[in-house]
This record gives sequence, structure tokens and C-alpha cells, in this order.
Amino acid sequence: MAIDHLNPPTGQMADNVIGFARALRVAGIPVGPGAVIDAMNALQLIEIGNRSEVFTALEAIFVKRHEHALIFAQAFDLFFRAADEWKHMLDSVPLPDHAKKKPPAAARRVQEAFSQTRMTETPQTQADELRLSVSDKEILQKKDFAQMTAAEIAEVTRAIANMKLPQAELRTRRYRPDARGLKLDMRRTLRGSLRTGGDIIDIRRLGRIDKPAPIVALLDISGSMSEYTRLFLHFLHAITDARKRVSVFLFGTRLTNVTRSLRARDPDEALASCSAAVEDWAGGTRIASSLHAFNKRWGRRVLGQGAIVLLISDGLEREADARLAFEMDRLHRSCRRLIWLNPLLRYGGFEPKAQGIKMMLPHVDEFRPVHNLKSIEGLIEALSSMAQPHHSLLRSVA
Repeated sequence: MAIDHLNPPTGQMADNVIGFARALRVAGIPVGPGAVIDAMNALQLIEIGNRSEVFTALEAIFVKRHEHALIFAQAFDLFFRAADEWKHMLDSVPLPDHAKKKPPAAARRVQEAFSQTRMTETPQTQADELRLSVSDKEILQKKDFAQMTAAEIAEVTRAIANMKLPQAELRTRRYRPDARGLKLDMRRTLRGSLRTGGDIIDIRRLGRIDKPAPIVALLDISGSMSEYTRLFLHFLHAITDARKRVSVFLFGTRLTNVTRSLRARDPDEALASCSAAVEDWAGGTRIASSLHAFNKRWGRRVLGQGAIVLLISDGLEREADARLAFEMDRLHRSCRRLIWLNPLLRYGGFEPKAQGIKMMLPHVDEFRPVHNLKSIEGLIEALSSMAQPHHSLLRSVA
């Protein structure tokens, strides 16, 4: 049964639009109050009983970027399937073709957004939830990723997405005009003096060009590392937007370059693309052969200009022999700084007894944990200071 398109939306319908907009914001689509007003006005100009028209109208108002279209389709289906007032429209009117496709990678995030969104909330309830969220964040700072529930992992994922890696500048050999530079720019100085016939000479100077140091991440995706690697990929996705010189490789029994996959703007879509690109996720570990493949095929391409390498692995190699030490030494000599992130450091009495760890440890500059939010924040602080001496083993346990 269709509702007269000349009648304004009912109070419940307006609440539904507001709640839908709130859920879209949580799911990652920026929706402002102006768009909500436009949506309510648009519903007065269409046949509300026609689900396809409602979908098209709301999509035209709320979706401003291509990557948000699939998220909107999933959100629309979930939200209005639960709305009693619109339940009669779900079985009779079909969705547009692009809304019938397989749920996008962000489907889980959309479902979590609706589980967090409430149509009515009192100020006291919001204040209580705020206090609880602050307390939860303090607890999650030190909680191991492997011991977290699905809800806690979702909270940590959002916290990681907001992290910013400092733009550690790397001084290059190139120069640019700089009034405070230490090198005399003879060409620009002489050219400027020609304007006055040489009577007045304005000294021009040059300064070194600073660029962000490239980041290269080698992530272990074996069974014991899958949870840590997946969350660290969220961190790498967050810093890729700010730093264009980020290269990411996954390895288990083989090496896979997922740099392009991680450049997708939506984090869930990026991680889904990474998972689809590898065939050995949560499988075995062959660190030596994977490092050999990286050094041979990719080393010269991505390790130039003082790259910083982040090696995320527990070091539990199946075939620990002299080849592992050789490949680690080759990698160490090819980069500016090699940081090994190992979740085994979460144990207070950790000792490098495994043969693979013993062979790898002498060839790293830093040995750090990567098992909770606090350890990732510690990594950010370490990367903010580029004055660490090279070829020195530093161990930092958080």
C-alpha cells in the first residue's frame, strides 16, 4: 500500500531518517544535519511506498563518493528491514541492481554501526556510556589482541584508524631555495645582481630537501600471527593516507605484495582485498625463503632513500639455518633502520631461545612488542625520533 507522496513524513518516519543518518555516520559515511533535512524534503516528493524510489532518493542525498555506495546499500537493507513502518515494502519492491550484489567488505562494520545506534537516548544514558568508554579505552590499552572479544577488537580497530604516524623527515642530497640555508646559491645570487648592475648583491641561499622516510612492512600471516597482523594492517592502512611511500608485504609460506590492495580508501575493503590476494593466510611460516624473495625481487625497488623496515613476526621459523641469518643481514644492510615487532615480547620472562629468533636478533636495530594498543603507540613514539644509532640493538618492552 503506497503512502500519498503529497503528505509530509510522519513523526516516526522522521525519526527513522534521523536514526538512519546516525548509523551511516558510525559506519563511516559523513552525513550532516543539512543532508538529513534534504532527505526529509525528498521523501515528500516521491512515493514512499516504492522502496526503489526511496533507495534512489536517499542514495542521491547521502552518498557523495563512489566508495560509499556499497556501504549505503548494505546499510539501507539492514536498517529498513528492521523498521516496522516500512516492512511491507521489503518483499514487494526490488532494490536496484547494484544493491543486490554480494554484501561489501564493510558489511560487518555496518552491522556494528546499527547495533550501536539507538533511536532514543537520554542525556544520562549518554553520560554513563561516555564514562564506560573512557574506562574501556584505558583497559584496552594494555589488553592483548589475542584475548579480545569481537566488540573489543572493533573498538581497537577504530582507535588504530585514528592514529597518526609522525612525518619523520629524511634529509636528502638535493637542495632548494632557503633563506636560512647554509649553502650559497651562486646562480640566483648573480642573476639577481644583474638587475642593479652589480651595485647591490642580495645573497641567496640553499637548504637541504627533507622528505618523509619510506616505510616498508613485512608481515607474518602464519596461524600464530594472524590476529596481530590483521590489526596491524589497520594501522598501516591509516598511515598510508598520510604517507604515500608505504610498501606492505605479507608472507607465510610465500611472499605477497599487497601495497596496492591496502590503498583502498575503505579499511574493510582494503583488508578484504589483502586477504583475497594471498593463498597462505594462517598457514605455515617460511621466513628465510620469504626474505630471500623480498631481497631478490623487491629490495632495490622499495628500500632506497633510507627506508625504515618493520618486520612483524614471532620468529618461529620451520627451517632455521644459516640462510635465515644471511637474508636478515642482507635486509639489514639494505635499509636505514630495521625494527622487529614480536608479540612474544608480551611475556615478561621472554628469552630468545628459539633457533630462528637467535639468528634474526643480531641483525635488527630495535626489538619491540606488537600485542596491544600501548605497544603500537610506543612504535609511533620510536619512529618520531630518527636520531637512533644505526646497527645497534635496542630492546623495548612495553
